[in-house]
Amino acid sequence: LELFRICGKVPEKNYVFLGDYVDRGRDSLEVFELLLCLKVRWPNHVTLLRGNHESRQITQVYGFYDECIWKYGSALVWRECCKVFDLLTICALIDNCVLCVHGGLSPYVPSIHEIHCLERNKELPVEGPICDMLWSDPAEDDQVQAWSLSNRGAGYLFGAKAVETFHYINNTELLCRAHQLVMSGYKFHFSDQSCLTIWSAPNYCGRCGNLAAALSLPESNFLTFNSPAV
Repeated sequence: LELFRICGKVPEKNYVFLGDYVDRGRDSLEVFELLLCLKVRWPNHVTLLRGNHESRQITQVYGFYDECIWKYGSALVWRECCKVFDLLTICALIDNCVLCVHGGLSPYVPSIHEIHCLERNKELPVEGPICDMLWSDPAEDDQVQAWSLSNRGAGYLFGAKAVETFHYINNTELLCRAHQLVMSGYKFHFSDQSCLTIWSAPNYCGRCGNLAAALSLPESNFLTFNSPAV
């Protein structure tokens, strides 16, 4: 709600959300329900991308499953939400130049056309292109120019060369992703600023003290905010 107060309400503004709507919070269900209602009411103004937490396996570990059991007394609501997770979009292209995805790139799908061909209506696989796009991170080590295994145990670390190649093949300019806590709310990666991390959960888990951010396009303005006063 603070995000909409700062950035503007739907449908006055169009939104692309980058995933991870559930887990590690007591109101995950309400957050996801609100976003679904906005999507149903204004389908052309709201895009919901899938994050790595929108899966059966992860939600049973990080809290969403337990939240549903606590609030409803059974796993029925959780199971229905998981069916919706399977249908969420993997990535979005804004103005043919900004690719939005939760995690990052995959070496198995160098072109947007190949991403279009992926079958997404299923539980998140533990490997392969869909897994990579929801789990991968930009490499902080300059020695990683293309691809390296990720210490997360899923996805890859991708370097500046991998992003440059993707942009060249697809005529895109910016890779916009989430997936990693950023204390200032946003962070550009690589010397050419070809990759951007956006983090929109202020004071993550109630203890991290970070700002949250949203990116406004086409102005390329960053709107940062903190947790609202209680």
